Amino acid sequence: MPEIEINETERQARYNPAEIEPKWQARWDADPKLYAAEGHDSGKPKFYCLEMLPYPSGQLHMGHVRNYSIGDALARFMWMRGHNVLHPMGWDAFGLPAENAALKNNTPPREWTLQNIAAMKKQMRRMGLSYDWSTEVTTCLPDYYRWNQWFFLQMYEKDLAYRKKSKVNWCPDCQTVLANEQVVNGRCWRHEDTIVEQRDLTQWFLRITKYADELLDGLEKLDGWPEKVRTMQRNWIGRSEGALVNFAVAGETGTENKEREDCSKITVFTTRVDTIYGATSVQLAPEHAVAKAFASEDAELAAKIEALLEEQKKARESDDFGAIEKHGVNTGRFAINPFNGERVPIWVGNYILADYGTGAIMSVPAHDERDFEFAQKYGLPVRRVIAAEQGDQPELPFTAEENAVLINSREWDGLRCIEAQQKMAAFAKQNGFGEPTVTYRLKDWGVSRQRYWGTPIPMVYCENGHDSPEPGKPRVEPGGVVALPESALPVLLPDSIAITQEGGSPLGKVPEFLHTTCPVCGGPARRETDTMDTFVDSSWYFYRYTDAKDEAAPFASDKANYWFPIDQYIGGVEHAILHLIYSRFWTKVMRDLGMITNDEPAERLFTQGMVIKDGAKMSKSKGNVVSPDDMIARYGADATRMYALFAAPPDRDLEWQEEGVAGISRFLGRVYRLVTKYAETTRKAGIPRLASRTITDQALLRTLHQTIAKITLDFSGRWHFNTSIAAIMSLVNEIVAAETAIDAEQASPVAVAEIIRNLILLLAPFAPFFAAEMWEQIGEEGVVFRTPWPVADEELARENEIEIPVQVNGKLVNVIRVPAESDEAAIKRAALADEKVKARVEGKNVVKVIVVPGKLVNLVVK
Repeated sequence: MPEIEINETERQARYNPAEIEPKWQARWDADPKLYAAEGHDSGKPKFYCLEMLPYPSGQLHMGHVRNYSIGDALARFMWMRGHNVLHPMGWDAFGLPAENAALKNNTPPREWTLQNIAAMKKQMRRMGLSYDWSTEVTTCLPDYYRWNQWFFLQMYEKDLAYRKKSKVNWCPDCQTVLANEQVVNGRCWRHEDTIVEQRDLTQWFLRITKYADELLDGLEKLDGWPEKVRTMQRNWIGRSEGALVNFAVAGETGTENKEREDCSKITVFTTRVDTIYGATSVQLAPEHAVAKAFASEDAELAAKIEALLEEQKKARESDDFGAIEKHGVNTGRFAINPFNGERVPIWVGNYILADYGTGAIMSVPAHDERDFEFAQKYGLPVRRVIAAEQGDQPELPFTAEENAVLINSREWDGLRCIEAQQKMAAFAKQNGFGEPTVTYRLKDWGVSRQRYWGTPIPMVYCENGHDSPEPGKPRVEPGGVVALPESALPVLLPDSIAITQEGGSPLGKVPEFLHTTCPVCGGPARRETDTMDTFVDSSWYFYRYTDAKDEAAPFASDKANYWFPIDQYIGGVEHAILHLIYSRFWTKVMRDLGMITNDEPAERLFTQGMVIKDGAKMSKSKGNVVSPDDMIARYGADATRMYALFAAPPDRDLEWQEEGVAGISRFLGRVYRLVTKYAETTRKAGIPRLASRTITDQALLRTLHQTIAKITLDFSGRWHFNTSIAAIMSLVNEIVAAETAIDAEQASPVAVAEIIRNLILLLAPFAPFFAAEMWEQIGEEGVVFRTPWPVADEELARENEIEIPVQVNGKLVNVIRVPAESDEAAIKRAALADEKVKARVEGKNVVKVIVVPGKLVNLVVK
């Protein structure tokens, strides 16, 4: 951006954000209704604009500023477009960092969290973000988390919340359980270098798998979500159609040993039952019950299986389990293929996971690349049972299903693969050794956490036991689980607690919390000491925004139904299979409880790029954070926000450069100089349109209305705010270039007034403090970002001349300029008259002239 020469008089009118911004923030703070949504009867179209709520870590950084600046600009634009806008903010306030801070600083988690919230809220206000703080939600306060407990009770009643012993993910650093979605490449999502362990614990789960098909099918309707996010969710849900097939274990009856697992059969899941005649072994995960049973009777085998398990654990550390070097051990036992009665050896493989499918596979080397690799290594037979319908037979492994038929499969020979899969699965069911089935990669959501700073689970364990008060329900045995009544909510976290991160849940060490009475029999009982996964808090918080002060319910249905679905949700793609899939599940549960009518929480989702500094994502843990406070002190909040929007398209990563903020500040200074210079002209001229215009008027108004049209389009979905701001800069450059003509009265005051007034309105979503100050300077009243957005005049925006590329035999020769209203004949004449074109076609025969009006001319010559 070129610097502008200014005289001494103009030098006195300098842009000073340190004076302007606090002045306007004080005014805005004094008007609590400024950013408040209107009633449902406003008659305006609603627009729910939402950025994902932050964890209150203590300080915002420029990554936060970028996210919030996008939403803020959109909210202001929609106000100016006449919408009833809900733009709230809150705090995802439970979580492990508060406990770590308590250990490090000897500060109670609640105190630490609320201090951080106050600090971050102050920063947000200083940034001028347009949040309605009357709807603020803080998830660590009882007025919010009591409804987490209420939802848990509803889900328990509907059999969506249940307790079972299972193998769970355990983070040694967090000292707690992680959901499957919180394990990334075998590591904790919070501690990227910490290997997650497997432990057997009794935990609470939410039955998200009940909604697996709906979660998957619903993705097809989310056209306003990035395809990348939808693909990630499809893959995580991982729907596979196939068949369960039981292989009997030779020599086992299922009743030989009451002390061990039933080893009479191995159930495999396969998507290719059509290849079962090519199965030459059955393979088990090292932790499969049958493998354990065999190992319990053979010490040598047990040692080999333990070695495979160790290899499997190490492979999880490599970040690429699929690249594991495949090893296996032959158990010496056999399974019987139910389709042909063939005995096949039972192996244990290090590449087979206990929690994927059934933890057992039938190995078909001829038609599976992984099985082929294993068979080659260990000398297992390879038998072709699928062939191409036509032509030469392809090399093995041959994995195609299309245009392929069964061979060497007895009565199934000649069937196409897809047809055979359906018929053979039905045959297995008819004969009692299998059935068609669908499996999912998605597992039920484990929500128990052995932490203090989370929502207490509203369940107790009755020490004496009692008959059920409900007819037909079983007796509660001693130590059995009992749900608390809603009247007992909220179950409050104790304020005074020793946090050691050792020896299980901290709540179990607080006698006054732990010991209670059974709500049914009145006898002694123990409270559940685990707390809920903090993703519970963020699964429904955006509904609470619609009715944040409701003491009788999580929210009023009529309010939620008015605002939902969210019109625009903004946040990071890293939440694709955590928060975003959990919140979709929670929405469907609330719908089925009759609380809402929408199926999905958000109609449109935008995932912004990261802010990069020193080659890495800006984050506190990497020590490369840039504080917005520092930028505001040097350049102002508006320049800081505008840089975050200007430096890169919002969906791409932004490489942080402080000089860019300084450049934006200089640009705003340039606009400030222009507005103050022409403020009196603007005040006096008013806003009537001209009957006649000078050449300078026409040129400036053309650029103005082209800029209005472009920015309006950008806000309508493209969100190329970087090019929007660049267009405003180009407009300002044209005004600067025309200053001499304006000062010489070659531009009418009315045109100048229209340009200055609309320039301020165009800046209002991006630089609200600045726009408010300029709006006042030109004598306008009212709130600038509640003023109607300017409308582009197509007639004024139309170019007098347009550029047309001219090609000869498809190769560009020149670009000509013609009057915008030129017809096809006029464009053809201009192209043929161009000197470069004439030189190119000289001595040649012009066979054809193709004119695409407004686009191009192509001459075909020989």
